[in-house]
Amino acid sequence: MEVLEKTKAKEMRTFKRLGFSSVETNDVVKALNLLLANCQVHYQKLRDFHWNVTGGDFFDLHEQFEVEYNAVKANIDEIAERIRVFGKTPTSTLKEYLEYSTIEEAKRGLGADQMVAEILNDFETIMEWMIESIEEASKVGDTSTADMITKMMKRMEKRHWMFTAFSSNN
Repeated sequence: MEVLEKTKAKEMRTFKRLGFSSVETNDVVKALNLLLANCQVHYQKLRDFHWNVTGGDFFDLHEQFEVEYNAVKANIDEIAERIRVFGKTPTSTLKEYLEYSTIEEAKRGLGADQMVAEILNDFETIMEWMIESIEEASKVGDTSTADMITKMMKRMEKRHWMFTAFSSNN
């Protein structure tokens, strides 16, 4: 009886190379590449702010921008590697990132409060692209991509709350 149940459970599952065809993953990869481009521009903005923040909040923000860019760097790697899992090539040039990103490069001479406001706006933009990526992955049953992005999003929501709490005190 137990062997029959195991056999039946095995028959119910189908598996082909990652379970997806190239056609099925095209929209997932497109969404991931757009997310990747936005994350790359956001990453560089965080580096810029880390280097150039001044004022009374310097120590707090200098450290927090570094915490954030390290997290974004890890996300960038995961997103690009997930694209490679599908046998596709992630966008990887600065020209492509700037072309595809809806996040813009940082402006010069921003104050600490303006930097935090920029980061909060970037979080919201990135979360929109995360939702888009999750939706595209869900359409084809790609739970691995959806789970990966959901974990990233959960962390970003918490950081959004923290930066919002910080900025409400200024």
